[in-house]
Amino acid sequence: MPLGMNYSLFRKKVIDWYAWNARTLPWRGTADPYRIWVSEIMLQQTTTQTVSGYFDRFVERFPTVLELAAASLDEVNRLWEGLGYYRRAAQLHFAARKIVDNHDGEFPLDVATVRNLPGIGRYTAGAILSIATDQRLPILEANTLRLHARLLAIKGDTSCGEANRTLWDFAEKILPKTGCGRFNQALMDLGNLVCTSKEPHCAQCPVIKFCESAKRGLQASIPSPKPKKRAEERTEVAVMIRKKGKILLVKYPPDVRWAGLWDFPRCEYNDDNLSLQRRLSEITGREIIIGKKIETLKHSVTRFRITLRFHEAKELGKVPGVALPYETKWAAEHEMEHIPLNSTARKLWKHWCKTK
Repeated sequence: MPLGMNYSLFRKKVIDWYAWNARTLPWRGTADPYRIWVSEIMLQQTTTQTVSGYFDRFVERFPTVLELAAASLDEVNRLWEGLGYYRRAAQLHFAARKIVDNHDGEFPLDVATVRNLPGIGRYTAGAILSIATDQRLPILEANTLRLHARLLAIKGDTSCGEANRTLWDFAEKILPKTGCGRFNQALMDLGNLVCTSKEPHCAQCPVIKFCESAKRGLQASIPSPKPKKRAEERTEVAVMIRKKGKILLVKYPPDVRWAGLWDFPRCEYNDDNLSLQRRLSEITGREIIIGKKIETLKHSVTRFRITLRFHEAKELGKVPGVALPYETKWAAEHEMEHIPLNSTARKLWKHWCKTK
């Protein structure tokens, strides 16, 4: 802890700064734990700028836990489409059904119960309940983790171990007796707007006098940057298989990339057309002949930098005795707008519609 830190003065400076600098966000100004929960799940590993439009559409369609729980996962995924990390949508949907089944559709307000819901950890539970009900619960997410690490001049990996425990302890110690939700939001905004990851605006910081990193000139090196992993190059082929005005799609199962979303049949390509056609046949259960290329996309997923080639293809009939790894279906063209596709499949579909 900063030696002799005046917590009362620290809190006052943070709140005074927040009164003039608070971000205007769609989920601010509400005490509805459901809406706060949706926003916090969306914000996991995603920027506020990206989330804003998705949040408005999502809560307009699902204004309460009951509406969310009653929807199909396909409908939830369609509204989530493009936001990424799709497991979050499935967990949100599953948690909503648990809340309906076990809590009569009312979002629980006990921290232990909230933490037992799918997709909710210590930070998310603390954010929801402190903002919605002013419970005295600490938070530690990307912005506050960076802010607190600099205040305490903690070097090294702050995401785990003793350093992480120290940060959680500090986040709890600085909480006021009341107004914890407002204070937690103020800390997040201070980290987002002033104590930024690159070139922090120390001259604008209301708590610079408490910052151990600023005293030692360590702002640029705390937190320690994570080592970057070199992306692996990979080529994949996706195919447009049409029959009687319908398009063949595959749906990814749980615990794989793009779980719960639909896609054009695709697989990795290793300069062997025969093995490519055989693998696509194993995925679709149909004998396939690959035709002309429609489009090429480049995108990144986790550790891979992918070149995706999109081809027309013709199916020659079913392959008997194939145990399909994915669910498949034939979708009419007019249905494609309502089917949750992964982001690259949506781009390929839009390109095909423009050029057909």
